[in-house]
Amino acid sequence: MVRQGRQSLRNRIDMTQGPLFKNILLFILPLMATNLLHQFYNAADIMIVELSPEPNAVGAVSSSGSFLTLIVNLFIGFSVGANVVVARCIGAKDREKTSQAAHTSICMSMFFGVLGAVIGILLTKPVLVGMGYEGNLLMLASRYAYIYLACMPFAAMTNFLSAILQAQGNTRVPLIVLASTGVLNVLLNLFFVLVLGLSVEGVAIATAIANLTSACILWRYLAKSGDDCRLSFRKLRIHKPLFVEIARIGFPAGLQNSMFSISNIIIQSSILKINNAVTPPGSAYDPVIKGNAAVGSLEGFVFTALGAVTVTASAFTAQNVGAGKYDRVKRALGEICLISVTVGVLMSTAGMLCKDLLLLLYGVENAPDILSQLAYDAAFTRMLWKWPGFFIFSIMNACSGTLRGLGKSSLAALIAFIGTCVFRVVWIYTAFEYFQNLESIHISYPISWFLTGACFAVVVAILLRKKIRKSKEEMPASQSEATV
Repeated sequence: MVRQGRQSLRNRIDMTQGPLFKNILLFILPLMATNLLHQFYNAADIMIVELSPEPNAVGAVSSSGSFLTLIVNLFIGFSVGANVVVARCIGAKDREKTSQAAHTSICMSMFFGVLGAVIGILLTKPVLVGMGYEGNLLMLASRYAYIYLACMPFAAMTNFLSAILQAQGNTRVPLIVLASTGVLNVLLNLFFVLVLGLSVEGVAIATAIANLTSACILWRYLAKSGDDCRLSFRKLRIHKPLFVEIARIGFPAGLQNSMFSISNIIIQSSILKINNAVTPPGSAYDPVIKGNAAVGSLEGFVFTALGAVTVTASAFTAQNVGAGKYDRVKRALGEICLISVTVGVLMSTAGMLCKDLLLLLYGVENAPDILSQLAYDAAFTRMLWKWPGFFIFSIMNACSGTLRGLGKSSLAALIAFIGTCVFRVVWIYTAFEYFQNLESIHISYPISWFLTGACFAVVVAILLRKKIRKSKEEMPASQSEATV
């Protein structure tokens, strides 16, 4: 146990002191790798389900994706609150409160994981029907969603356990665990689809087993650790003040992420409308849906990599706020923005250059038949109009994470609601209704990212200026002279 405790301390990064850029890289790179691995295994689900006898399997998994993301973000997304609160307790060197926050977080993950599963299952069919799905596509999408949602408590536990480790500055262990269980996920996908002949239900079951395995391994690691976040079944209880604080920060953050999904559901319905208008009657599959599903999966790599930026900004901000080091928060934001923009530009550029090879992995190619051409054109249009704006999304994520770390999660959610959800819904019912094409759908993303990111940047700049001025005014005279 002592050995495990020492290993746990070695895996942690001190965010409140030491070289800032180096510590940010040591924290964010394993986290990005973890997120990319997670997305790779999600992409593997789509690639492998393409090998099943169901020609609409790829479209079905993608069709339910926006709704599933909405439910997951709403009920599991508030793990961001656990990350911020635990990090703040660690920054303040409050050992007892750190332990209480960790155990409260786990209790919340259990309850809201079950609640999200029940509500999601009840809403799946009505939402998909409301989006315009029917027939074979509706049946397959519903089947995938039901299995995925039934196992949502495992995913919730994994997210919260990872959030606790990340709050400590430990991003290596989640990376190792996800790499291991991800291999298991792929092997199970191949077994269920190629050996047992299953389709969407096979990849859903494989994902559930992988999430359960991840949760068990992460729990065991924290239970054996010798630090303040060591978990024990006997200590599992909800501490009301910490519950309120985690919810205050976490629910708006989850709601903020869900807003993207709400607008995506409406956008997915518009894409389906175009698909139905251009697809010949009696076609084997829905080509526009398939093309968009392929690019959506590829975009997931960029979004999940840049999602690490939000977590990094939240964790570094929260720990330094707890330590009262607001100047360090400001410097961290600048360096995180630099890293984020670099990653966003490199990934989007590489994706555009290798688009034909990457799309072929999902069964989308520039072939002469009408369905293949429709699928390829839909995929290329989405990449052309949306991907150049990823550098704007990079900055928006960094500012959003900093705002959460400052404890202004509700304000961040409000800005995101207006800048993404409201704007895109209005756009769909105005610009798209006028043009009725895919270009008018996809251009709404970079425009909304720019508007939202600009608001985030202005608010963060104002708050940090006030915090820095206030901390200098409250600084004892002797300390002020020493710092000069």
